[in-house]
Amino acid sequence: MMKALIIGIIVIAAAVIACIPNGLGWWDNVLAFLKGCLPVLAVFIGAIALFLGIMDIKDRLTAQKGKQVKEDETAPS
Repeated sequence: MMKALIIGIIVIAAAVIACIPNGLGWWDNVLAFLKGCLPVLAVFIGAIALFLGIMDIKDRLTAQKGKQVKEDETAPS
């Protein structure tokens, strides 16, 4: 566990050093990558949100039907 934490800190520090102007100077490349992947990321986030919204609607309908069936069973005949 501690080994993973130390490796994570080292990797983050290396990434920060690579992006600063006095380091490797990769900041322009990082910005170009972020600009290029942003539309794709937006599509994925939108698709996930749409999927979760549909699943929420289905869950509500199922719960409503279950509640209605339960009320019908307990109603006096």
